Amino acid sequence: MRTDDSTATATATVTHASAAEADVRRYYELVDAGDVPGLVGLFTTDATYHRPGYEPFEGHEGLTRFYGGARVIRTGRHTLTKVLVEGSDIAVHGEFNGELHDGTTVGLRFADFFQLTADGRFARRDTFFFAPLV
Repeated sequence: MRTDDSTATATATVTHASAAEADVRRYYELVDAGDVPGLVGLFTTDATYHRPGYEPFEGHEGLTRFYGGARVIRTGRHTLTKVLVEGSDIAVHGEFNGELHDGTTVGLRFADFFQLTADGRFARRDTFFFAPLV
């Protein structure tokens, strides 16, 4: 059986996309479980996380600071409705339902954008929330 370059490229692309999607789904599982070391390990040591209302979080130290206590969410669950992978970019759309540290319950829609490195770790994450501003 002959495999041409286009078939091999398509197979590699599908494999990459599947692995990237699995990694991003694993990320949300770790966040929901409160596994800070596990989720931080999915990022490069110099990763940047941009989130509305905060200065960017830089590197493992910044991510650990955020997930270890600066985050206003006490507990909750992410439900992903769409994950799209294109090359080194991953776009996620979903819903979050949980409780804040002050006891307030929260339910909201979000969009996240991740940038992958060649070794499959996250170099950048940008979060956007669907909330009325005007």
